[in-house]
Amino acid sequence: MDYKSTLNLPKTDFPMKANLPIREPEFLKKWQSEKIYEKLLEKNRGKPKFILHDGPPYANGSIHFGHILNKVLKDIIVKYKNMAGFFSPFVPGWDCHGLPIELGAIKELAAKETDKTKFVDPLVRRAACREYAHHYVNTQKEEFKRLGVFGDWDHPYLTLTNQYEADIAREFVKLYTAGYVYRGKKPVYWCPSCQTALAEAEVEYENHTSPSIYVKFQLPDEQKLDLPVQKPVFFVIWTTTPWTLPANVALALGPDYDYTALECDAEIYIVAEELKNSFLKAIDFIGPCDELKKWKGEQLADLKLSCVHPFMSRDSRVVLGEHVTLESGTGVVHIAPGHGQEDFEIGQTYQLETLCPVNEQGKFEPLPEASFPEIKNWEGLFVKKADKVIVEFLAHKKFLLNEPGQTITHSYPHCWRCKNPILFRATYQWFCSLSHNDLRKKSLKAINCEVRWIPSWGHDRIYGMIENRPDWCLSRQRIWGVPIIVHRCAECDKPLLDQKIGDFICNLFDQQGADAWWGAAGGGCLPEGSRCACGGKKFEKESSILDVWFDSGVSHAAVLEKNKNLISPADLYLEGSDQHRGWFHSSLLTSLATRNRPPYKEVLTHGFVVDGEGKKYSKSAKNYVPPEKILSQMGAELLRLWVAAEDYRNDIRVSDEIIKVLAEIYRKIRNTCRFILGNLFDFDPSEHYVPVNKRTEVDHFALHILSRVIEKVEKAYEQYEFHVVHHTLNKFFTVDLSAFYLDILKDRLYCDKADGFLRRSAQSTLHDMIVSVTPLLSPILSFTAEEVWQFIPCRSRLAPSIFLADWPRLHVEWVNNELEARWERIGLIRDEILKVLESARQKKEIGHPLDAKVMVTAQGELLNFIRQYENDWCQILIVSQVEIVNQLSSPHYESRSLPSLKVAVHPADGKKCERCWNYSVAVGQNRVHPTLCARCVTAVGV
Repeated sequence: MDYKSTLNLPKTDFPMKANLPIREPEFLKKWQSEKIYEKLLEKNRGKPKFILHDGPPYANGSIHFGHILNKVLKDIIVKYKNMAGFFSPFVPGWDCHGLPIELGAIKELAAKETDKTKFVDPLVRRAACREYAHHYVNTQKEEFKRLGVFGDWDHPYLTLTNQYEADIAREFVKLYTAGYVYRGKKPVYWCPSCQTALAEAEVEYENHTSPSIYVKFQLPDEQKLDLPVQKPVFFVIWTTTPWTLPANVALALGPDYDYTALECDAEIYIVAEELKNSFLKAIDFIGPCDELKKWKGEQLADLKLSCVHPFMSRDSRVVLGEHVTLESGTGVVHIAPGHGQEDFEIGQTYQLETLCPVNEQGKFEPLPEASFPEIKNWEGLFVKKADKVIVEFLAHKKFLLNEPGQTITHSYPHCWRCKNPILFRATYQWFCSLSHNDLRKKSLKAINCEVRWIPSWGHDRIYGMIENRPDWCLSRQRIWGVPIIVHRCAECDKPLLDQKIGDFICNLFDQQGADAWWGAAGGGCLPEGSRCACGGKKFEKESSILDVWFDSGVSHAAVLEKNKNLISPADLYLEGSDQHRGWFHSSLLTSLATRNRPPYKEVLTHGFVVDGEGKKYSKSAKNYVPPEKILSQMGAELLRLWVAAEDYRNDIRVSDEIIKVLAEIYRKIRNTCRFILGNLFDFDPSEHYVPVNKRTEVDHFALHILSRVIEKVEKAYEQYEFHVVHHTLNKFFTVDLSAFYLDILKDRLYCDKADGFLRRSAQSTLHDMIVSVTPLLSPILSFTAEEVWQFIPCRSRLAPSIFLADWPRLHVEWVNNELEARWERIGLIRDEILKVLESARQKKEIGHPLDAKVMVTAQGELLNFIRQYENDWCQILIVSQVEIVNQLSSPHYESRSLPSLKVAVHPADGKKCERCWNYSVAVGQNRVHPTLCARCVTAVGV
């Protein structure tokens, strides 16, 4: 007789090989055709809302690992919240304006447009930008959908739509009419390559090599210092930006620092006392040097001193500056209010002129105050090239104290787009005041009291940025964006904008989009009859556009408040840590200024993606695995698992090796699911389900472990700790199930009578497990969870999709702490005995563990405990026989971790059963089935 055919071997069509690159698109089609996302929302309609508001990525290229990390994190949260009983729609969005898109579009336009005159037409350029943005919106949309991300992909929000552009303008009007917006000449980050002002969020800091120079400014009225020696006196400054010297109007001292007059040969130099040695070393002065007199900085400032600018026909006043430090230089800081924020603030305090002789290309304009004729040659010179020229000039004219070739490598701001060094340049720009209506104080209070920051260091990061930032520069000198909808009177140059005019323009944008601003000449965007307070009727439109961070920063108004399925403030904003100075930042300011509340309740921050060694990704270094390669070879599921496996609060590593490790973890999880499904092939819960209170003790223990997993996983999802979800489920599948419970079950699942109690008890537990654990997997391994769900028996009694299933509830009746303690102890005993079995196998005393008979003894309470499970040890150890005895003869193993436990392994008694492979003395006693043990004889029906 073929006894193998009588075994209850697993049967399932659930494939062992995942074949994810082929199977995943099939599930995407299924979800779309069956409208699973829409049905999920409909199922939860009327329930409490949880709104994660999508921060819009730039529509300017295919997605990269940063996009994948961000969108999958959001998808995990949204899927969990929906399955947990919240109404949680996800509306994806794209930032469609801004410099990256404009530069990309113009580059493409230049490649295909032969008529170069069209480049001057802003509407032609804007049309190219719009087409470019739409292309990449569609590209990224399909790429995000391929990752299995759920959302309202047919109705995303785009910042280039008429409605959104009108809402941007409306929010600007609110700020303007409330007094937050003003136009002023202040130093801003300026990129001469891109020829526009930049926001702080558009600035990156990289190492840069700059000149290091010590320049002397002569004090003409040295008698005010009452020095004992009559020699020329000079204040000495140190700078790394020689190009800013033409705009110098003052020298700043620290009010509480000590300054000394150093007699060095024929000249006297005034520097901070603490820095005198480093100064003398830098200028290579080796002669005798006497300190003639000391002052506090405040004392020197009280003398109302002014120095002569080295090469401009103006004085440089000696003033005080709180920003002066003694970290380097001389303690005397050269002040150019047109080239630095702190310098500008000092200029405002002392009513200094804000000079900026540098144009938008970063080149010098004429310098009419020049004291030397050769300075005229600097006109038209790019400032970075001018550095060398100015240093050589200073050396030639004896104003430079150190050697002209000295340099320093330091952190310097660069443009985030073109990667070139930027300038601080005073220009007329539009600003949002942070002091008006206490906006800064309100923001800091909201950060402290009204928002939860995850992780907590996000609080300190954004708090410091808001606390120390200057007023927000709102204007950009580009055309691809929403214009600053202000007209200026042609006669008096005063700005014109009020609520009536604002409504008129915003309504126009609703109909035509922001193109209307460029399509109308002069005052064509004003209501009929508009006039200035001076009586003027002719107006010029503002040429600047709004900062792109303003566009995304008002999404709480343009999206959350406009979509009836959403709410404002949102429950959660989730982006990378760079958004503390970007989207989190701009959203907070605009919402507090116009609505007096933050736009979010919680803010979650993730780190950046780096390579396996923790290095930043670099296209030139090629130190990254292209995500499309992983998708095509291994599927999106591996990328989703990668997102969940890493602690996103730090930088997240990705490499071939990491993906290979995750692939092995995935394989084990999949195989465990397949094992469970295969052993349910003949199980119908309506007929075969064994009530929990009637199941075996090991089944009870398995349900207890499952209940703990449900509890821990749900808590981790609630706290956004997805790496905890990953590690908990990974341990459950590979350790608790594969290496313990399922290992123990195999014998009774395969060999017991098909409809016997022991097998049905095990199957009932496996059914409870797969029905409970699959939803836990689904927010992360969405494709695999759906596939598993479709193979669970009795589909008619389950939801048609895993995402329409209820989140598993915690069964308190499954929890049994005393049972857990007992089985943990059994596990320790089992581990000790398995060591002995493995040793016997290596010595070839046995082959398979079923070839063995285990002899066990102990003392006192431990022996009594072991005897309680006398009938279970064979299955627990997967051996043929276990004898519990009072003592053992040598040789035997004595446990160190469990005192008094002794174990010996011998060949099993009896013969090997042909069906179950267990050894038994009963084999041969049945005449019909002489090769079977007693259990198998019963199982085959005799």
